Amino acid sequence: MAGEILDLEQSLLLLELEAPFGKREVQLARRKMAKRWHPDIAPKGKQMEHEHHLQAINRAADQLESLAEQSRGGSVSRNAVRASAAAARKAREEAGRKAYEAEQRAREQAKEQAQHDPFASRVPDRSVVHRYARCLSYPEWGVGSVNGIYFTGEGGPNDQWARATFAIGIRTVPAGSLQYVEFGVPDEAADRVERFMTAAAHALAEGEPELAAQRLIYARNAQPDDPVVLRQLAAAFLQAGNYVAAARAARDWVKVEPENPGAHRFTARIYEAMGSWGPALDSAKLVTGLLPKDPDAWARVGRISLRRNDLNLAVESFEQARLEGAGADVLLDLALARQLQGDVGGEVSACEDATKVDPEWQTAWSRYAHALARTERRTDCRTAAEKALSFGPDPEVSALLRWLEESEPKALKSAAG
Repeated sequence: MAGEILDLEQSLLLLELEAPFGKREVQLARRKMAKRWHPDIAPKGKQMEHEHHLQAINRAADQLESLAEQSRGGSVSRNAVRASAAAARKAREEAGRKAYEAEQRAREQAKEQAQHDPFASRVPDRSVVHRYARCLSYPEWGVGSVNGIYFTGEGGPNDQWARATFAIGIRTVPAGSLQYVEFGVPDEAADRVERFMTAAAHALAEGEPELAAQRLIYARNAQPDDPVVLRQLAAAFLQAGNYVAAARAARDWVKVEPENPGAHRFTARIYEAMGSWGPALDSAKLVTGLLPKDPDAWARVGRISLRRNDLNLAVESFEQARLEGAGADVLLDLALARQLQGDVGGEVSACEDATKVDPEWQTAWSRYAHALARTERRTDCRTAAEKALSFGPDPEVSALLRWLEESEPKALKSAAG
């Protein structure tokens, strides 16, 4: 089995590196390309292309690092790269000549077979050579011109990669990530959606939600009724702080999926961020209608009602969440609503239930102690305060204990006879 031809020029192109170079330059180029072509950020169905391309990059980087270490001064010159490229081209020419001779022999055999057995094989009517393509992994680069297709891994795993010129410059990409463009044929809507969704994901990963939202608008224009696109668009606008546009996208999502609780829940969240408590309450109520057994849905209605100072609806919602098995934090919200109503007994009961649901939560015991301080149950109040302090220091609970000590009735001592 023939060994692989070492071509320094191809390795430098693969790493987007220029001579002269040393070990440090190779390491930096390897990190840059590993970040760009990591399989975790590949679009759907292209993880294998990214993985193979990254393996080819690592092999090239290993060869260049080893060569730099063995070179005089730790640096490989331009002349050495040119000499290596010339030797590699000569070796490839020899391999191409042998392949051509083998192809000619195969043609003769095929001609003889076609004469005596014309239906044994089929050949394509024509071949098409494409020049323009876009990278599916980074569609935001736009349409580029393919400069060349390269193969590495002779005698082992075969990797195919390309050099293409995009608007941002020349990039080395896995050949499998290229989508060749035929300008006379319009793209399918699904292809445009996938392309813009991938570009939006890259923008979000780079911390640019405004750019991601702009790209998602193009995806929405391609498929206006795609719930995934509408959801991502609302999320991008929310991250960008454009609450009005986020609410508009969320409403479009609700129109497409009116029976999806997540759409109404996300809409309520956006209205809460805007401070529009009325529409937020309406959306939260729709969630309870679709998920009547969800304690979180009832708790959201209760918290929004507290914001609107609707204590009766808040207590009713929190009590329903309590029946559906709400957590200790919801029970403390119920205690707050009861306190605002002036119902001290209801407040104490809710705080006590919170300590039972989460007996290791210091805040629950602290709230329980303060609720008991408004009753005559001083002993229970002291016990709850000491329990709260057992989890760690709390200035408010310590002050409560001091108040209990100072307000304790003092017994008069009898005078000695």
